[in-house]
Amino acid sequence: MPDAKICGITTVEALDAAIEGGARFVGFVTYPKSPRFLTADKLAALAARARGRVETVLVTVNPDDAHLAAGVAAAQPDWIQLHGTETPQRASEVRPFARRGLIKAAGIAKHDDFLTLPPYYPVIDYFLFDAQAPKDGLPGGNALAFDWKIMKDARLEKPWFLAGGLTPLNVKEAIQVSGADLLDVSSGVESRPGLKDPLLIAQFLAAAEV
Repeated sequence: MPDAKICGITTVEALDAAIEGGARFVGFVTYPKSPRFLTADKLAALAARARGRVETVLVTVNPDDAHLAAGVAAAQPDWIQLHGTETPQRASEVRPFARRGLIKAAGIAKHDDFLTLPPYYPVIDYFLFDAQAPKDGLPGGNALAFDWKIMKDARLEKPWFLAGGLTPLNVKEAIQVSGADLLDVSSGVESRPGLKDPLLIAQFLAAAEV
């Protein structure tokens, strides 16, 4: 059964639903342009409630060191997710900020997109494969799916999350088609952008048989 990450948590109710439903990870977004952005105080409060109950992920987009230091101080996260255009060199610079390691998001549309990944192998622990972001859109959380079938033939040396357009209604198919062992969902369990629905979280986790 796949492990799941509920990303973009903004409320206690959503956090508790994720934990009670059996999610392995929860993600807290620190990208100011996202509707799921958390202020430092809210980030600290949610992360404190999560600590020791679920693995926490600090979700960042092209963060500088000051942003990382502030996020780590507030959340003490297990993992840091890089969801921008961070290079392998930048990932290696970020790695010391992470207690357990790094997750690197990558937009995927075709097999050739996997050719850019090997330089990241020495410095990241997980990939997260999402649909490519629309022009002038957010880096993630866009409710867009890519062709899950291309994951079947991907020869990757790191474990990976399937993300992008997942919902309680399609997650079983997504697992079957892609072979994913790890899942990431955000907009697919929201009642509106930035507000997770605890019932949809529970339904997603049940459908994924987490």
